[in-house]
Amino acid sequence: MKQENKTEDTFFHRLKNYFFTGVIVAAPVAITIYMSYHLVIWINEVTKKLIPQQWKIGDFVPYAVPGLGLLLLILLLLFIGMLTTGYIGKFFVRLWEKIIRKMPVISSIYSLLKQIFETFLSQKSRSFNEVVLVEYPRKGLWSIAFVSNNETGGEIDTNTKQKTLSIFVPTTPNPTSGFLIFVPENDVIKLNMSVEDGIKYVISCGIVTPDMKDNEE
Repeated sequence: MKQENKTEDTFFHRLKNYFFTGVIVAAPVAITIYMSYHLVIWINEVTKKLIPQQWKIGDFVPYAVPGLGLLLLILLLLFIGMLTTGYIGKFFVRLWEKIIRKMPVISSIYSLLKQIFETFLSQKSRSFNEVVLVEYPRKGLWSIAFVSNNETGGEIDTNTKQKTLSIFVPTTPNPTSGFLIFVPENDVIKLNMSVEDGIKYVISCGIVTPDMKDNEE
C-alpha cells in the first residue's frame, strides 16, 4: 500500500513539474506574439489617422496591406533621425528637453526612458567588452561591472606598479551613470554573460538573471 501511494505521489509530482515547465516555456512565447501582434495593429491604426485621405493606399489597392503602418513608422523615424542630426534639428531637441526638464514628474519619466533607449540603441554599450565582478564599494561586497575596451596602461599602471583594468561600475536601475575605478587585473572575476545581458541585469535590479547554460554555450 505504501509503495502504491509513493508511486502515485511521484506520478502527480511529475505531472506538476511538466505543467509548470509548459507554462514557463509557452507563456513568454504566447505573450510576446500577442503583444507584438497588437503593437503592429496599434501602429497601423495610429498611422492611418496621420495619412491624408487622398494618400490612402486603400483607394488604389483593393485589399489591405499588412504592416504598412509599421513601414511608415520606420520611414518616419528615419526622417526624424535625419532632421535631428542637423544644426536646426539639434536646436529644437535641446529646446524640447529644456521645456521637459521644467516639468516635475514628466521630466523624470522622460529622462529615465531616454537613458534606457540610449543604453540599448546607441554605441555606448559597445565601449565595453566584458562583464566582471569587483569587490566594491568595500571588501566582501561584490558589484557587477564592465571592462572598458581601452587598456589603462600609461601613467596609471606606472604609479600603481601593476597592470590595472578600467572598470565602470553602473548604478541601478540607470546604467548610464556610475563610477570609473581602476582595479588590478587579478582582483576581478570575469563572467560569461554578454554586455547586453549585464546591462539588462542592472536595469532590472537583478530580476532578469541571464541563463548560465546559454552563456556557456
